[in-house]
Amino acid sequence: MVKSYLRYEPGLAFGVIASIDSKITYDPSGLHLLAPALDKLAAWNLKQGFASKTFSPSSRSSHALAVTSVAASSSSSSTSIASGHADGSIRLWDCKKATCEATLNGHKSAVTALRYNHLSSLLASGGKDCDVILWDVVGEAGLFRLRGHRDQVTDLVFLDSGKKLVTCSKDKFIRVWDLEMQHCIQIVTGHHSEVWSLDVDQKERFLVSGSADTELRFYWIRTNAEMVENESKWEILKQFGEIQRQNKDRVATLRFNKSGSLLACQVAGKSVEIYRVLDDVESMRKAKRRLHRKKEKVMAKAMVGDDENGGLVDSLSSQELQHPTVAVSDMFKLLQTLRASKKICSIAFCPNVPKVGLATLSLSLNNNMLETHLIDTDKISKLYSIELHGHRSDIRSVTLSSDNDLLMSTSHNAVKIWNPSTGVCLRTIESGYGLCSSFVPGNRYALVGTKSGALEILDVGSGSSIEVIEAHAGSIRSIVPIPDDNGSVSSCGFVTGSADHDVKFWEYQLLQKPVNDSKQLTVTNVRTLKMNDDVLAVCISPNSKHLAVSLLDCTIKVFFVDSLKFFLSLYGHKLPVLCMDISSDGDLIVSGSADKNLKIWGLDFGDCHKSIFAHADSVMDVKFVRNTHYMFSVGKDRLVKYWDADKFELLLTLEGHHAEVWCLAVSNRGDFIVTGSHDRSIRRWDRTEEPFFIEEEREKRLEEIFESDLDNLNEDRYAPKELVPDEGSVGVPGKKTKETLSATDLVIDALDMADAEIKRIDQHKEEQKNGSGGEFQSNIMMRGLSPSDYVLHTLANVNTNDLEQTLLSLPFSDALKLMSYLKEWALVPDKVEVVCRVTTVLLQTHHNQLTTAVAARPVLIVLKDILHERVKECKDTIGFNLAAMGHLKELMSMRSDAPFRDAKAKLMEIRQWQSKRAARGGDTNENRRKKKKQKPASETGGGA
Repeated sequence: MVKSYLRYEPGLAFGVIASIDSKITYDPSGLHLLAPALDKLAAWNLKQGFASKTFSPSSRSSHALAVTSVAASSSSSSTSIASGHADGSIRLWDCKKATCEATLNGHKSAVTALRYNHLSSLLASGGKDCDVILWDVVGEAGLFRLRGHRDQVTDLVFLDSGKKLVTCSKDKFIRVWDLEMQHCIQIVTGHHSEVWSLDVDQKERFLVSGSADTELRFYWIRTNAEMVENESKWEILKQFGEIQRQNKDRVATLRFNKSGSLLACQVAGKSVEIYRVLDDVESMRKAKRRLHRKKEKVMAKAMVGDDENGGLVDSLSSQELQHPTVAVSDMFKLLQTLRASKKICSIAFCPNVPKVGLATLSLSLNNNMLETHLIDTDKISKLYSIELHGHRSDIRSVTLSSDNDLLMSTSHNAVKIWNPSTGVCLRTIESGYGLCSSFVPGNRYALVGTKSGALEILDVGSGSSIEVIEAHAGSIRSIVPIPDDNGSVSSCGFVTGSADHDVKFWEYQLLQKPVNDSKQLTVTNVRTLKMNDDVLAVCISPNSKHLAVSLLDCTIKVFFVDSLKFFLSLYGHKLPVLCMDISSDGDLIVSGSADKNLKIWGLDFGDCHKSIFAHADSVMDVKFVRNTHYMFSVGKDRLVKYWDADKFELLLTLEGHHAEVWCLAVSNRGDFIVTGSHDRSIRRWDRTEEPFFIEEEREKRLEEIFESDLDNLNEDRYAPKELVPDEGSVGVPGKKTKETLSATDLVIDALDMADAEIKRIDQHKEEQKNGSGGEFQSNIMMRGLSPSDYVLHTLANVNTNDLEQTLLSLPFSDALKLMSYLKEWALVPDKVEVVCRVTTVLLQTHHNQLTTAVAARPVLIVLKDILHERVKECKDTIGFNLAAMGHLKELMSMRSDAPFRDAKAKLMEIRQWQSKRAARGGDTNENRRKKKKQKPASETGGGA
C-alpha cells in the first residue's frame, strides 16, 4: 500500500513592521499608515500602535509577491489603494473591506512606481522593465503601454487634470507624455546622474526633481493659456532654477504635503530636509529684499571704486525693484532638517492637517521601525513610534517552550517572547547578540548564548535579565538541555558549545536572596570537554547516552555523555557542519552542512545511510519531528523542506521566506513548526489533515519546472531587444500569463462545442422536416444555454485585464467564428462594451487577413451598421443620465448651504493668514522704525 503523509501549510507570519525595499503611504482617509511587510500590506493605527488591517495577496507566500510600491487614492471619498509586486503584477484593494478587487498583469519585472490621478479613475505604473503602463481603475483593465525610457522608471506624476504624465528614470531623463495623443511631447535633460524622484505641488505650479546631484531642480508647469507665440507649445516644463541641498547623499524621495506648503526631500541616509513653500506675497517681498541688498552692495562697490561700477547701479532700475522676478530661493526656504537614528527607507506626509503644527511626517527605517514626527516652524518632535512588533535585525534563533505556548526569538540586541498561536509579542528583553537560546524546565526562565561568549539568564515573567555569566571566551553556538532517560527535558542541566574549542556542562542552582527572601536561578559549570577546533553545533541523544559535537574541520565527534569517552568520528562533509539532530529513538543522526548536503548517519556504527543534495545554498538548521523519522531542514536558499529519513525522499517544499532562513523549531507533537529568517519574519507552518503522496508531489514539482521554462520562453530573453525611438512608442498594456493561455483554451473549447451544437440543432430540424426526428436533447455540458449564450458566458468569465491577451492568442479561424456571434451579442444592452472591445482587438490583430478573406466580408458589413448604432444609443443613455444627475445636484445645492461652505472655508483661511501676518508684523515694524531712526543719524554724522 502506498504510504501517505499529512501536509504542512503556511499558518502565520509576524515580526515584520516595514519592508526595506518598498515605500510607505497613508490611506485616503489619512487615519492609517500603509506599510508593506514583505508580501503583505499592513494598515497601522499610529495612535493605538497596532495593525488594524492586513492586505494579503495570496494564501501562499512567495518572494515573487513582495510588495515593491504602494499608492493610495488622492480623493478622500475613494477607498481604493494599489500595490505593485516583484513579479510585475498590480493589485487593487478596497481599503475599508481589505479585499482585493482586481489583479492587473502588465509589467515583466518589479513595479517601482505607482500614482493615481486626481479623480482616482486612472492609475499609472512604472517598472524595472523601463515601461510605463496606464490602467483604467474603474474598468480594471490596461489602456496602453508607453515605451521610451532606457532604464528603470523611478517615479511618475499626473499633470493637467490627468491629461499629461511626467515620468523620471535612471536613464537621467524626465519625459512628459500626452495621454490623449499617447506620445512623448518633451524630454527634459540636465541631470548628471539617475533621477530618483519627482513631485508636483497641489496647484500644479511647479515640478521638483532630485538625483544624486547636489541640487534640486525646479520647473515651471505651463498650461495652454500661458503659451507664448515664439515658444513651442510642446514645452510643458520650463527651467525655473536650482536649490543647493544640505546633504551630499543622493535624493531618495521628494514629496509635497497635501496643501503644497511644505516640501520634504529624503536622502539615502539618515536625514530629511523640510522646505517651506512661501506664497506669492512673501516670495515677492523676499525677492525685493534680495534686490535691495544687491543694490546696496553694488553702490558700496561703486563708492569705493570711484563710480567705476556706475553702470551696474543704473541697471537695477526702479521698475525692476518694484516688480522683481521671483527666483527659486525666494519661494523655497529650508525650514528644518529631520535626523533619524537609522537609515530612512521612505517618507509619507499625512493628508490630514494636525491641530498643532504645520504637518505630520511618517518615516520607515531600515531597522524595522515606523516613526511619526510633527513638523512645526521652530522644531520637529516625535509623536509615535512602532517598534515592539518586530526585531531590529535578522532573527538568529527560535525556541519553543515545553508546552508550546511560548516562543522565544533572539536578535542582535534583544530577545522577544511571542505567543506562537496569535503572533503577539508578549515581552521584549534587552540582551547581547543572541546566537542560540533555550527555555529552562518550567518555562519561567530562559537561557541565551551570545556572540561575545556571555550566557544570559532571563526571567520570562518579568521580562528582565537576571544574570550575565562570562561562560566562554568565544561565541556560544549551541545550548542543548540534557534530557532524562525517557527523553523528556529534565532539570539536570544543559550543555553549551563555543568557538573557544570548549564544550561545557552546566547545572541549575537556586540561590536564596537575602533582600526579599526569594530564590533566584543561577548556573554553575561542572564539566568541560576540550576539543581541537571551533565547536559549531552540539546535540545530545534523547536517552542522554551520546553527545555529538560538530567541529570546524568538517567532522562530527560522538562521545559518551557519562564518561566523555570518544565513541565515533563521522566524516564525509566537504565544508563545516552547521547543524545536527538526533532522532527520538536514538537510531539516526542527521547533519546539515555548508556544502548544501544533508547526511543521515546510523548512530550505532557511524555509517552514512544517505547523502542528499538538499538545498541550493548552505543548510542552516535541521530538526527531527518527535517520535518519527521525518525531519525539516532550512537553508540560505529561502526554502523549508520536509523529508522522510527512512526512504530518503523529499516530501514537501515550503516557500514563503524572502531571505535566508537561519533557524527552526518543531513543536513537541509535530503539529506545527516555526522558522526565523534574515527578512526579520517569523513564520509558523501548521500540519493539516490533508493527506498527500510522494508521487503526486513529485509530479507537481516537475509541472512547476515545466511552467517556469514556459515563462522563460515567453519572455524571449535571448531575442534581440526592440529598438525604441527617442520620442517613445505605444504598446499593448497586458502580458501573456498562464491565466491568459488557459482562458484562450477555454474560449476555443467553447467555440468548438457551440459549433458542434449548432450542427446537431440543424440536423435535428432536418430530421423533423422528414418526420423522423424525436425530442432534441441539448448538450449537458452547455448548462442549458444556447450556443451563442454559452460562448458569451465563457468570454464574460475571462478577467477584464486578461481579455486582450486572450483574444491575441486566438488563431484566425477561431477569431472568425467568434466574430459571427458579435451581431447577436450587440443586441444585448449590457454587452455592448464587451462586443466593442472584442471587435476592436480582433480587427487590429487580424486586419490583413480580414480584409482579404471572402468569408469575413459579410460579417464586417453587418457589424459596421449595427455597432455604430448601438454605441450611439449607449452614449445617449449615459449623456441623459449625466444631465439628470447634474440637474439633481443643482436642486440639492439650492436647498442647502453648499454654495457658502467653500466661501466660509476661504474666509477662515484668510483670517488665519492675517493673524499670522499680524503676529510677525509686530516685530518687523519695530525693526524698520529702528532702522529709520538710525539712518538719519548716520547720514548727519557723515555730513558733519
